[in-house]
Amino acid sequence: MLDYTHVENLGATDVARLRALYEPLTRSVRDLIDATIRTEVGADEVAAAKAEIDSAAARLRAKQVDRSFGIRYCADGDPMPWGNAVIGVRNPAAPPLVIRRAPDGSAVSDFHLGAAFEGPPGHVHGGVSAMILDHVLGDAVSTPGVHRLTGTITVRYLRLTPLGRLHAEARISHTEGVKTYAVGRIADEAGVTVEATGVFVEPRWSRD
Repeated sequence: MLDYTHVENLGATDVARLRALYEPLTRSVRDLIDATIRTEVGADEVAAAKAEIDSAAARLRAKQVDRSFGIRYCADGDPMPWGNAVIGVRNPAAPPLVIRRAPDGSAVSDFHLGAAFEGPPGHVHGGVSAMILDHVLGDAVSTPGVHRLTGTITVRYLRLTPLGRLHAEARISHTEGVKTYAVGRIADEAGVTVEATGVFVEPRWSRD
């Protein structure tokens, strides 16, 4: 069984305050990651930047949780998966995606992938595409109070996915008992680049 972290007394005002506090920090670190990849400054500048980064990291580690962030819940039951690798607003390694529900029930996201997600030169790493599709498909099969975890995912790469602005979407295709099947894709402005199908299973501990 997954160890979900519950925080019972966070109202909408508390969540907004925490988001306003931490999200700008995450954006700055995300910018730092991009700058680290693409910088061509000299040795002295690199050494000075490293010292400043080490100092900032030590300051932030002065008080921290002793494990991963987990999923925290507000008083109204809304989840806060802020450490998530795809949508985490406190995870600078996440793009992050903002996923919305389309009128037909599908999960949809428009997002940007920069230098931190490169595989082939100028293009998205195939594993990153698979990770994003895994998450978007999982979001498409999500139901409040019901846990559905990835059983299998099959990814078909139609062509290279360029870095930059992209679109992802996924929807449920059908359900068989505890298994829910979903299909999805990533596209650039010229059309679909990656397709995926997935099987998501409601685990026994969730059913019980």
